[in-house]
Amino acid sequence: MNFLDLPACSQASGTVRLPGSKSISNRVLLLAALAEGVTDVYDLLDSDDTQHMLAALRTLGVGVEDCGGNHWRIRGVDGVFPTRQADLFLGNAGTAFRPLTAALALSGGEYLLKGVGRMHERPIGDLVEALRQLGAQIDYLGKSGFPPLQLHPPIQAGDCAQVRGNVSSQFLTGLLMALPLRQSTTSVEVVGELISKPYIGITLAMLRRFGVEVEQDGWQKFTVAAEARYRSPGDIYVEGDASSASYFLAAGAIGGGPVRVEGVGQASVQGDVRFADALALMGAQIEMGPNWIEARAPKSGRLKAIDLDCNHIPDAAMTLAVAALFADGITTLSNIASWRVKETDRIAAMATELRKVGAIVEEGADFIRITPPSKLIPNAVIDTYEDHRMAMCLSLVTLGGVPIRINEPGCVAKTFPDYFQRFAGIAQ
Repeated sequence: MNFLDLPACSQASGTVRLPGSKSISNRVLLLAALAEGVTDVYDLLDSDDTQHMLAALRTLGVGVEDCGGNHWRIRGVDGVFPTRQADLFLGNAGTAFRPLTAALALSGGEYLLKGVGRMHERPIGDLVEALRQLGAQIDYLGKSGFPPLQLHPPIQAGDCAQVRGNVSSQFLTGLLMALPLRQSTTSVEVVGELISKPYIGITLAMLRRFGVEVEQDGWQKFTVAAEARYRSPGDIYVEGDASSASYFLAAGAIGGGPVRVEGVGQASVQGDVRFADALALMGAQIEMGPNWIEARAPKSGRLKAIDLDCNHIPDAAMTLAVAALFADGITTLSNIASWRVKETDRIAAMATELRKVGAIVEEGADFIRITPPSKLIPNAVIDTYEDHRMAMCLSLVTLGGVPIRINEPGCVAKTFPDYFQRFAGIAQ
C-alpha cells in the first residue's frame, strides 16, 4: 500500500494559486464539443476527471488539441458526434459520466458507458428514467439503476421530463446540457427539493456562455427552447476550484494565517465560495476580493462550533467536518445525504477517520455531529477510500501538532495532483 507521512505542524500562512474548477472544466469541455465553432479553453484543470472527459471526446470524433499550459482547443461538432458507435471508460468521474450519458442518449448513436467499480455503485436511475421520458433507449448492463449502460438511438417521445432533485444535482445538470440536442422545446420538472442548487447555477452560467438561455420557474421547472443551439464563445477561462480552496482557507483559520487563495472570490459562479461564510460563522476572519479570498484564525485564537444546513456547499462541507476538531463545542452538519453517493459513502468514511484522531462522532442518514477531543491522537493512519476529498480534508489534522499517515495519497489526482506539495508550502 502506498502512503504519505505528514509531519506535525502548528501554523499555516502563504498564498496558493488554485487549479481550475473540476465542475466548470468538464462542463466547458462538453459544451465546447457540442457547440458550433472552435473554443480555446484556458486554465483547464489537469486531473483524472478531465482526462477521462478529453479521452471520451476524442473517441467520439471531437477535435481536441493540447496547446500547452492548461490551454486546450476544442473543435465543436455542432451537436452531432462524428463517431456513432463507441465504448467509453470514464473512471470514477461523475462530472463526465452523468452529462455524457444524457448527451449521448439523445444524440442518436450506440454507446457503452462504464467506469471503475465504485462508479458502478453510484446511482444513475433517476437520470435514466428522466431521459426515457424524452425518448432515450437505455439498457442497464449490470444492476438496475446503476452503470454500466448501453445507449441506443432515441425514439420520439414527449417534451417534458421529471427528475428527483434530492439524489444528485448532476442528473439535472446532464439533462439541461443535453436538451438543446432535441431541437424541440423541452421542460424538466424537479420533483421534491433540489439539492446543491449552486451547482445548477454553474450549469446555467456555462450554458449562457455558449449561447443557450434556460427559462426558469424557480428551482422547480427549467425549459429550453426548440431553437436553442450551442455556439462557441471563442475563448473561455476556467475559474479556480472553490471546493479545493476550502482546505487552504480552513488551514488559515486553524493555523493562524493569513492564507490567501487566488482564482476565486466575489465574482465566482461557484457556490462553494460560500464555504468562507461558514468559516466566518466559526469565528474565522475572512477577507474577499474579486478573485481572491483570505482566512485568518479568530481573534480569540479558537474556532467555535456551528450547526449548519450544508445543502449549498456539499463538497466543501467535508472540510468543515475536520475544522470541527479545532472548534469549541459540538458541530452538526446537516442536509448532506448526497455525501453517501459520492466517490465513497462520505458520511461513514468521515465518521470512521475522525474517530481515529479522538473525536466523538454521531452519523445519521443526512447529518454528521462531531465532538472534538481534548487532545488529538497522534500517528493516526488515515484511510482515503479512493476519495480525493477524504485525503485532502484529513491533511488538516496535522495543524493540531500531530503527525498522521495518509494511505493511498495518489487519489488526489482526481482533482488536485500536486495538493500535498501545495499544502506543505503553507503549513509550518
